[in-house]
Amino acid sequence: RLAELSGRATAKVALKAREVLLQSQVPSLEERQRQMESILRASVSETVYGSGDEFRTPRYDAIKDLVVTNYYVFDVLQNFLHHAHPYVRLAALEVYVRRAYHMYNLVDFGYATEDGAPFMVHWRFILQDDSSGMFAGQIGAHSSVSDLKRIMSVSDMDFAVDKDADPEQYLRQGAMAAFDTFAQMEQHFDRLLGLISGSTEANSRAESPALGMRPPARLAPMSALTDDAKRGSSAPGRGPRYGHVLNVALQVPSDDPFDDDTWSARLREFAGAHAADLRGSGIRRLTFVLQRAGQHPGTFTFRENADFGEDTTIRHIEPGLAYQLELPRLASFDIRPCFSDNRQLHIYHAVSKQNAADSRFFVRVLVRPGRLSTTVATVDYLISETDRLLSDILDALEILAAEHPNSDCNHLFISFLPIFNLDASQFEPAYRGFLERHGKRLFRLRVTAAEIRFLVQTGGEQDMPTPFRFCIFNKSGFVPKLENYIEERDGNGEWVFRSLDSPQGAYHNTLVATPHQPKEWLQPRRYKAHIMGTTYVYDFPDLFQQAVSVQWARVAKLGGTARVQPPATLLATRELVWDDAAQALVESDREPGRNTCGMVAWVVTLHTPESPGGRRVVVVANDITFKIGSFGVDEDELFFRATQYARRHGLPRVYLSANSGARIGLADEIRELFQPCWRDDADPAQGFEYLYLSADAYAALEAREEGRVRSVITEPLTLASGEVRHRLLTIVGSADGLGVENLRGSGMIAGETSRAYTDIFTVTLVTCRSVGIGAYLVRLGQRSVQNEGQPIILTGAPALNKVLGREVYTSNLQLGGTQVMYKNGVSHLTAENDFSGICKIVRWLSFVPVTRNAPLLPVAPAMRADPVDRAIAYEPPAGPSDPRLFLAGVDTDAGWLGGFFDRGSFVETLGGWARTVVTGRARLGGIPMGVIAVESRTVENVIPADPANPTSEEQVLQEAGTVWYPNSAYKTAQAIADFNHGEQLPLMIFANWRGFSGGQRDMYFEVLKYGAYIVDALSKYRQPVFVYIIPNGELRGGAWV
Repeated sequence: RLAELSGRATAKVALKAREVLLQSQVPSLEERQRQMESILRASVSETVYGSGDEFRTPRYDAIKDLVVTNYYVFDVLQNFLHHAHPYVRLAALEVYVRRAYHMYNLVDFGYATEDGAPFMVHWRFILQDDSSGMFAGQIGAHSSVSDLKRIMSVSDMDFAVDKDADPEQYLRQGAMAAFDTFAQMEQHFDRLLGLISGSTEANSRAESPALGMRPPARLAPMSALTDDAKRGSSAPGRGPRYGHVLNVALQVPSDDPFDDDTWSARLREFAGAHAADLRGSGIRRLTFVLQRAGQHPGTFTFRENADFGEDTTIRHIEPGLAYQLELPRLASFDIRPCFSDNRQLHIYHAVSKQNAADSRFFVRVLVRPGRLSTTVATVDYLISETDRLLSDILDALEILAAEHPNSDCNHLFISFLPIFNLDASQFEPAYRGFLERHGKRLFRLRVTAAEIRFLVQTGGEQDMPTPFRFCIFNKSGFVPKLENYIEERDGNGEWVFRSLDSPQGAYHNTLVATPHQPKEWLQPRRYKAHIMGTTYVYDFPDLFQQAVSVQWARVAKLGGTARVQPPATLLATRELVWDDAAQALVESDREPGRNTCGMVAWVVTLHTPESPGGRRVVVVANDITFKIGSFGVDEDELFFRATQYARRHGLPRVYLSANSGARIGLADEIRELFQPCWRDDADPAQGFEYLYLSADAYAALEAREEGRVRSVITEPLTLASGEVRHRLLTIVGSADGLGVENLRGSGMIAGETSRAYTDIFTVTLVTCRSVGIGAYLVRLGQRSVQNEGQPIILTGAPALNKVLGREVYTSNLQLGGTQVMYKNGVSHLTAENDFSGICKIVRWLSFVPVTRNAPLLPVAPAMRADPVDRAIAYEPPAGPSDPRLFLAGVDTDAGWLGGFFDRGSFVETLGGWARTVVTGRARLGGIPMGVIAVESRTVENVIPADPANPTSEEQVLQEAGTVWYPNSAYKTAQAIADFNHGEQLPLMIFANWRGFSGGQRDMYFEVLKYGAYIVDALSKYRQPVFVYIIPNGELRGGAWV
């Protein structure tokens, strides 16, 4: 249960609980040590009858399981690097090297087993950076394809040998030894270095065929290389080349504190003392693996190109594996490794070199091969392994994000090392599921990109594996882009991405080694909006496009697209921009983010199932990142003109509300100049008589405003001392939009929104807080969808607490959250997030005429999925029942019982308020209609307690079915008005009322008034109205009227 806890507050507890669960499911450390010792001993010993055990160099077949296992082994293996028996130690060294160099092409492997000295190993390999010359893209005359196959990183080399290539340019050497003490390392280091310098007396053998050795004829033996080649020299004229590697395993005393920085400095000193010898032997890097009792091994790498200074970016990572982490792609950032208990995760905190505010995490994971036999098992393995890794990654990021709260655009890279023999098309459906399972948490932790790389062999044994890369980009949080690539050589021999999608992905034709780019200039605004809980304003068009796609998918599920297919283009947008020259709004293709005020408007063309040819909608949205979304003069003007534009063209108007109310500005030019005249200079607590500007301050303001002070109105005062003061009567401010002019604009847009409701279809999505005039615009537009966690308020909770003089409200949600506004009918629908809200608006639009007064007929083919001549199978019972079943139909054990309206078409609105009446929209034979039905069951009406009144209590009122109460009568009138204004829908009233409630409470709460509202609304209705008394229904008294 602890492991299932979610949320930032419990992240550490849940993570530790998961670790405990995981540890309980894997073998203990002691058991793994016994298993490994058994394997290592078996690989170097053989029992001979009459002679006992004889020891020899390791057999590869015996240690293969340790080399290719998917489990982390270095924590156990380190103990055997310093085993008492030298041959067990030798086997451990080979396992370490083969595991670390698993992705390289090892040519041969040798041993130095002199008596009286530590055993050592050495090997030859081809470095991935050098493969482009050796392997030129075509099969050599003496090479076979099967010989060239191996488990390796395809992006690092080609798969064919150039017959003219000179092996001396590409062969690299490596050597490794394990020392028990620092003194022993100093004593035998020259001998280890001698293995690189050309000693050929050690035992050597060719690379195991199990890993696919290259043809001996194509690679010169060690003895055939010249001294320069042995030292790693390049071709003549290219200068010295350092390509060889040394690994040193060193045991740290148990009483050593093992401070990383202290050991780094000590090893740096040792490497510097041997720098000349290291360079003379062509050493490219020197790596120390320090064993510490009861802890993971520590790895420190020192590079020649840094004058044998430590490469801290790969500290505690074996360099033989580090290149597969694609760290060169982080070249645009200053990176710092973040260590976690899971050594399979390599996490780096990065800060852009161009912008210190660009902070993010890069997570790299390498997945080792397991035993995979069938295609189904392979896909299952990839899904389960990626799921497991993703959970581990997100657990780690949950904790690290608390240390770096401003991190954004975090990036994941998971690389599977084995070759998979299956169809690559099976991957995309599998990885789409990750977004469903982890999407919310990925977005909350600001992971905006993920790359999953794997090798696929789609053909037979002779076919070369192809590197695939599956990329997921999700900057807005709701519109993921999934892109598929393969990696291949271009005409210049460089590895590039080739897109498999249409249209082509963003990486198409770019180099695989292209560094990750810093944030685009819009990303800080996008991050700011996300922190406030909303989508960046210029990302909303993408949400509309995705919502249209969802609408087509929903219709397809109901069978509507059997008659028509979705168009290639689902959405087109043109921004509405004010043209000063033309004094009008004009449609523009202005670049996102170029808005000069906190309001943005578009004309959006949606190609929806009910309007496949396209329908135009005006969308107006606050930019919460511009002066916190407040309404100033410019914002009011754009909102007003965009609404007028929608009314003039008869188009629906959608408002995306995310604001802070009317702007209250500050006259900055005055703030630093004014002074108070205290009643008592010695006691400012007594207050002041007036505020004033000194003569010098007034002169400075006058000079700043070109001889005429406009920002203040003052009264000159001359004191008895002769001092002249300019008493402040009014502060106007030199800039426009600081004061009451904003309130004038608020009144203007409030009136325009009220007029728009009766003229065209208006709907609002409350995507972030809506304050003051923002809250009134929501109500004046009438129809609204409110996101969970986003309040509609007039005054914030902190301000109210100050007025009340005590802490009454803990959050704005107490005042205007969905538990208030959905329950009182201000909000028609609620949504989990912005995308869900946009989807509900797009579906709502499907019931609305394309333009004002547009005909409802003919019905689009996609909307005629339900036959017109079908039977209505469901009949309401005589007693209380759910009226929605009659409207929409119901699934039963006997099958589907069709309701009155087309299957899947009914959408209820105002469902949280006055629940004795059910309202919504549906289709009948494809024709959209407004729906009012009656709840025949008794419902509870809960009136919450008022936190500001300590004596108030929550009230629970029982409301009988088939009776109109004040709230349900008002709801009925409201729904009729909504259907009539803008939506212009035929109205179907399913009558089943016994009349109006006439008790004292209901009379006091104006049931008479709201009942009359129903008559008012019906008398103004301009479309057909049908009153249908349902089976077993009744209509009595005032309800009949």
